[in-house]
Amino acid sequence: MNHLKIGRFIAECRKQKSLTQMQLAEKLGITDKAISKWERGIAMPDASIMLELCDILGISVNELLSGEKISMENNNQKSEQLLLEMANELEKKNKTIWASMWAIMIVSMIALFAGVFIAAFLIPEGVWQLVAILGICVVFLIPCFYALKLEVSVGAYKCKNCGHEIVPTYSEALWAMHRGTTRRLKCPKCRKRTWCKKVLKK
Repeated sequence: MNHLKIGRFIAECRKQKSLTQMQLAEKLGITDKAISKWERGIAMPDASIMLELCDILGISVNELLSGEKISMENNNQKSEQLLLEMANELEKKNKTIWASMWAIMIVSMIALFAGVFIAAFLIPEGVWQLVAILGICVVFLIPCFYALKLEVSVGAYKCKNCGHEIVPTYSEALWAMHRGTTRRLKCPKCRKRTWCKKVLKK
């Protein structure tokens, strides 16, 4: 989706309705800064207010996401095109989140080993050495919890038994036994607990 094109289209439709940014914002219960961001292509309207925005501007959601008026003949074609574009954007976003998760884990592991090595060899044996090692381990867990949150937020886990794709809650994923990004989860479809492999596409 072309955010600049959509922004210009929102501004054009708003002006056709003789509305200022402030007036449109009041109708939607948001700030005029949000409207300004949409119209400059910096941000997109939230899904929660998209229908209301379209209703006020007298356009369809397809037209909003296309950034142009659509004739009835081209409506189905545009819908398919928009769905493909949204699927591609989601896939790119998922891949970025996935790469970030692995980067966090790798950097955290390196920092953990470096910290433990320094504590073991540079701090004299005793209570302070133990405190330092425990402190390093606790600090290491913080990015691990965040990395798990990123892992759970993209894609799904595929049931080894029936192939059903599971989207667990954060706590379910946290407490499940795991090997890397493969987790032992209970499938809601076949009701069996199996090793479920992470897949990026839902």
